[in-house]
Amino acid sequence: MTRFMRAAVLDVIRLDYVNTARAKGLSERATLVKHVVRNALIPVVTLVALQIPNIFGGAIVTEQIFRVPGIGSLLIASILANDTPVVMAVTFIFSCLVVVSNLAADLLYGWLDPRISYR
Repeated sequence: MTRFMRAAVLDVIRLDYVNTARAKGLSERATLVKHVVRNALIPVVTLVALQIPNIFGGAIVTEQIFRVPGIGSLLIASILANDTPVVMAVTFIFSCLVVVSNLAADLLYGWLDPRISYR
């Protein structure tokens, strides 16, 4: 993630509007925070939003390996017991987490880049 952020910052720092901000007399700190980091965070937000569902999917495997009671072990026990309503409920919860993480990423896009609007 750090390498991804570094690559995004190095791409953005060479753009014309960063040079324009420096030419207008903005301090280096203000230029980095307001112009470079905000625009470099957009791909990082995408990466994080795509990894959040993997974290919850990995919890299923981790709970089974270490025998920790949780929603992952509930899902596996329900699959083995052919308990369809519980399997559907847990799957619905995981799908809601995916939708919420994607919604949060989309809202962060609008906050990070004012050019993106949802009207």
